[in-house]
Amino acid sequence: MSLALVANLIDTIARYTILPVAPRGSIVPLGSRRILEHPFVWFTGHFPLAFTRQERTNLREYVDRGGFIVIDDHNHDIDGEFHKTALEEIATVFGPDALEEIPNDHPLYTKFFEFDRGPPATSHELNGWGDNLLHRHLYGVLRGDRIGLLYSNKDYTSEWSFGPDTKRFIAVDPTRFGVNLVVYALTS
Repeated sequence: MSLALVANLIDTIARYTILPVAPRGSIVPLGSRRILEHPFVWFTGHFPLAFTRQERTNLREYVDRGGFIVIDDHNHDIDGEFHKTALEEIATVFGPDALEEIPNDHPLYTKFFEFDRGPPATSHELNGWGDNLLHRHLYGVLRGDRIGLLYSNKDYTSEWSFGPDTKRFIAVDPTRFGVNLVVYALTS
């Protein structure tokens, strides 16, 4: 995981909300039972993904107990190995039909900031990097009406991996969607 992403997301939450945040965040292995202590988990990667039995158990329990995990394809490539293996692992843990398209009018997109058209596009999509596609939806594993796992092809990890001080040079802060994700995790 990009430490710049962690710092930037923490800065964004502190800047726009009154939520208490740990100044350095917390990096916890998926195989550790400590993951169950955290309401929000960000998971990203480039390479083929293969969970251990313990990681699968923890992931399932984490989602079933109300946790919210974002899995972000850092390659932004639907033909890439991370994407293919992540979908296989999600199917193994939650079942072959568990991953559903999240409608663009889902409450996730209005939890704090308004994203009227669904998930915000990234510069990686707009510049044609990765698979050269603009992904119009995110996907999720639902528990009732609540999203427990959110899967993204959009590569928010790269989009948000810049120093927090850089925000003063950006007209619209792209990390605002991260606030929605965290607020959703804490209130849904």
